[in-house]
Amino acid sequence: MRFRPARSRPAAVAAALLLAVLAGCTGDAPPPGNELVWQDEFDGPAGALPDPGRWRFDVGTDWGNAQLEYDTDRPENASLDGDGHLSITAREEAYEGQPYTSGRIKTQDLFEPTRGRVEARIKLPVGQGIWPAFWMLGADIDRVPWPWCGEIDIMEYRGQEPRVLWGTIHGPGYAGDDAIGGRHVLAEGGFHLGFHVFAVEWDEAGITWEVDGHTYHRVEPADLPAGAEWVYDRPFFILLNVAVGGRWVGPPDAATEFPQTMLVDWVRVYAAPR
Repeated sequence: MRFRPARSRPAAVAAALLLAVLAGCTGDAPPPGNELVWQDEFDGPAGALPDPGRWRFDVGTDWGNAQLEYDTDRPENASLDGDGHLSITAREEAYEGQPYTSGRIKTQDLFEPTRGRVEARIKLPVGQGIWPAFWMLGADIDRVPWPWCGEIDIMEYRGQEPRVLWGTIHGPGYAGDDAIGGRHVLAEGGFHLGFHVFAVEWDEAGITWEVDGHTYHRVEPADLPAGAEWVYDRPFFILLNVAVGGRWVGPPDAATEFPQTMLVDWVRVYAAPR
């Protein structure tokens, strides 16, 4: 999410592509053998900000992707909806020199896991130029610049392609257009029509991507380009955001409706099985 995500190598995409029907999986059952170590169920009154003991706001714009929104710390852009969800909402409004606002929250300095299962149940927004993401960055990013810090995109999605989901890693020697990604395509419907569970299983041997319990992508150190470094053996923090515009999705058009909201039912992290 920090920079333009992957255009995967054709062989990798072909191997990773799976078709599935629109699923109603809730994912509420804990994975066998995994210990729940962190969670946010987003319970609280409507309009309340995300728990400051779990989340911090990123306030600003662009973030390296030529995005068009200004991310604020206002409840209009990121707050609880009173029904057990976090609502991250992109709005068409002039703010701090940008034509749109939205929200971007992170667990940096509050919770930074190394390996395990990281998952969230989310209903996605839709429309040309809408770019939601559930992702992770290396916790040392303030000392080690991107992409050397590493990035794990658990869920990334272009609003103009509501049936297509991407999971990607960016690191030294495989970032931006050269990142390593896989995609999952719904046979019908779209990710904006209901909640889905997006997850990674991150262990010493590699990273596996799932949606609604279906595995669609895995990357291991042997899959990296020759001489590239595997940087996923250190702490990472979690981010949730809805971008507007940017190099990967392009700007909204006349058909894009605002506001657009990503609803997050919960985020849960399980320790890797011992």
